[in-house]
Amino acid sequence: MREIINPWIGNHFGYNCFGCNPDNPIGMHMHFYWDEKGAGKVVSAWKANENFVSWVDTLHGGIQASLLDEICGWVVFYQLQTSGVTAKMEMRYRKQVMTTWPYILLEAELVEQRRNIAIVKGKLTNPEGETCAECTCTYFIFDGKKAADMGYLPASLGEDEFSIEDIIQHVADH
Repeated sequence: MREIINPWIGNHFGYNCFGCNPDNPIGMHMHFYWDEKGAGKVVSAWKANENFVSWVDTLHGGIQASLLDEICGWVVFYQLQTSGVTAKMEMRYRKQVMTTWPYILLEAELVEQRRNIAIVKGKLTNPEGETCAECTCTYFIFDGKKAADMGYLPASLGEDEFSIEDIIQHVADH
């Protein structure tokens, strides 16, 4: 896997995304990787902290939805090389997600694209590999001109290769 370089860092006035801006003091600071196996998917590992709790040691369901919406959006940004907006998101919560876990894994992949609509499925798994939450997101995607007007910058891949273990270690170190 290779990291998807966040093109907005230092290149876009007003960029303060809750999901992916590493400088947002209350954000989730997510990083994304492109896994080229099969049809390709976006992968991320993330570690919660006490700011994202609902019940004691439990990750808030809205944060779970935000994590999944964000990673699904990066499928649009990288794979489709455009931007868009979430038109609909269907969530399914299957198991409790603990903020005490050393990490959670997220992945998302494009399932279908019809003209200006993209369907992306995402899932959140625990360290044992069990699916805890999953979603189907429907995005209204913009044409090139509208995407550029909205501040879209092309997404590219870094040169270094990473394993899932490398990605998990990065989360543990930060």
